[in-house]
Amino acid sequence: MTGAAAGTGRAIAQALARAGARLIVADVDEANGATTAAAVGGTFVRADMTEPDDVRAMVRAAGDDLALLVNNAGGGGHIPPHFPNATFEQWSAWLDLNLRGPMLAAQLAIAAMADGGAVVNIASMAGVEDTPYVSPEYGAAKAGLIRFTTSLAQHGNVRVNCVVPGWIATERDPEAPIAMDTVAQAVIDLATDDGAAGRVTILR
Repeated sequence: MTGAAAGTGRAIAQALARAGARLIVADVDEANGATTAAAVGGTFVRADMTEPDDVRAMVRAAGDDLALLVNNAGGGGHIPPHFPNATFEQWSAWLDLNLRGPMLAAQLAIAAMADGGAVVNIASMAGVEDTPYVSPEYGAAKAGLIRFTTSLAQHGNVRVNCVVPGWIATERDPEAPIAMDTVAQAVIDLATDDGAAGRVTILR
């Protein structure tokens, strides 16, 4: 899974490990990523989701046993500058991280899942709201990820689903209404439900 070094990603990795998954922990944060991998009995792979070669290496590291991809890496919605003040390169970087990287990971994972499996994308309420938002490029990318999920739904015997959380409680924002474990459980539910395809689980 991607973006697993800390926070919600680490919570998801821990839940998957408890469910019996053997994990590839992928992140750009090498120190925390290695810590998470050790804690869940997995393998750490440094992967920048904006670098196609990194994404390819991550999927190769999973080998022939790949049965689940969790696209959790993302972010940047709170980091200025934003459209229209950001340059093309700046706002394109957020699209690469939050949409194009997950799409490439899903494309490669689906091709590798000869025996079937599942993809769970982590989007954001920023992609479904219809009010002004500080980071249009982030909102557009997350909206794209949701529609990518529902458009694909199922390819062969690989199911594609999406979790769309609102404000998640973290050490920085402990008063937020959604617990990280709630997001993790939603991922487990979609990953293990053979009838779930193209499903969008919204957490408010």
